[in-house]
Order: sequence, then structure tokens, then C-alpha cells
Amino acid sequence: MSAPARPASPDASPDASPDRVAFRPNWTARAGWALLAVYAVYAATQLGFSPERFAGGLAHGQQFLARMFPPNFSRWELIQSGILESLQIAVIATVVGIAVALPIGFLAARNLMPPWVTWPTRILIALCRSFHPIIVAILFVKAIGFGALAGVMALIVASVGFIAKLFAEAIEEISLKQVEAVRATGAGFLSTLIMGVQPQVLPRFIGFATYQLDSNLRNSTMVGIVGGGGIGATLFTAYQRFDFDVVLAILIVIVALIMVAEIVSGWARKVFQ
Repeated sequence: MSAPARPASPDASPDASPDRVAFRPNWTARAGWALLAVYAVYAATQLGFSPERFAGGLAHGQQFLARMFPPNFSRWELIQSGILESLQIAVIATVVGIAVALPIGFLAARNLMPPWVTWPTRILIALCRSFHPIIVAILFVKAIGFGALAGVMALIVASVGFIAKLFAEAIEEISLKQVEAVRATGAGFLSTLIMGVQPQVLPRFIGFATYQLDSNLRNSTMVGIVGGGGIGATLFTAYQRFDFDVVLAILIVIVALIMVAEIVSGWARKVFQ
């Protein structure tokens, strides 16, 4: 007499097997991470990284920091003129950069313009974004000479590359229903942009513009190192003369300027949004 068959459990899966694993290891991904780690170690050895060198660098860094304190503000007139020039460079570059970037951003929007217009415009934007402002500043210094004009031109190029790209992407994300409604009234192209597109992208545009002003303030201190004017030239001169206490004073003023710019940017976003 055979034993009665045991009823199947309602929770048992028909594919249940003792060999099944809930989370199978991805050996391909693990091999990739291992290769990446090995290459990082190899690259570090090729670049001369070593624990002895790192320890020696920490000792030199400690001596460097000790020579920076206390900060020396005795050359406050020189620092003040440099900061004012950097501020002027940042404001001019931001205003001109935004004025140039706005039409370029409209032309690069693929939902408003045909491909034969958007592609050349996007190539222009990519060219503006291809190089760091320092490299562009070096090119302008070689072309038009030392001074604030080279720094302004370099930051205008950077502003166009940044704002035009983000502005075009913001336009491509808008709802076309409002645009079509304005077109249905018989409005022209410019009126369609002002009444159908601009209200949808204005808050984001204000955010882009304030962020670019903040970025230009920081970059205006760097372009001076390569001859683009501003506080960067004063900072580089102080480094060359080993006046590290003056260097710290300049860095403190730059940090204060960036913090003030952050407060002003936040206030502008609240007002215009």
C-alpha cells in the first residue's frame, strides 16, 4: 500500500530549487572594479606617489600654513583695488555673456528651431565650453595683451558656453501648448518667444544667471594669475615674493566676497522668482 501524496504548499514556487540564489554575484562587474583598482595603483606609482612623499608634503604644508598666520592686511589699498577690478570683470562678463547667450540659447532649442539652425549653434556652444577659462584667458592675453579686457573676454566666452547650453535645455523642456496657443492668435515669432516661451523659462534663467555671476566672481580671481587683471595678479605677486601672510589676507577677502555674492544671489532668486 503506497503512502498518500503530500499536498503541495501554496507558497512553494514551481521553479523553486535549492541551487537558486537570491542575488547572484556579478563577476563581470567585480572584475571591472578590480581592474580599475589595479590601474589606479599602477597610475599612482607611475606619477611618483609614495607614503614618504605624502608625509614630506604634510611637513612642508605645516610650515607654509605657519608662515601665513596672522594675515597681513597692511596692503589693504592694493587688495581693495584688486577686488574692485575682479568685481567689475565679473559683472561685465556676466551681463555681456547673458546678452549674447540668450539668442544663442533660443537658436539651439530643437523644439523651436529646425536642425540646420540648431546644429551649428550647438557646435558654437560646445566650442565655448571646450576649454577652461584659464586657457581662454591665456589666448586672449596673447592676442590683446595683459589687463582686465583679456579677463572679461575669457569670462564672456565661458558664460556663453554655460548659459546658452542650460538655457536651450530649459526651452526644450517647456510645454508647447502655451506656445501653440500664442501662435493661434496670429502672433509673430518674437511675440511667441516673449509670451509663450519666456514665462516658462524665466525662473530657471534667473537661477542660471545668478549662478554664473557667482562662478565669474571666482574665475575672475584666477584669470588674473595669467595676466587677465583683477585680484589674481596681486595674489600671484604675493606668492612670488613669499608674502604668505598677505596671501592669506587676500584669500580671506576673496572668501568674504564669494559669501556676499551667495547672499545677493539668493536674494535675487527670491525677488525675481
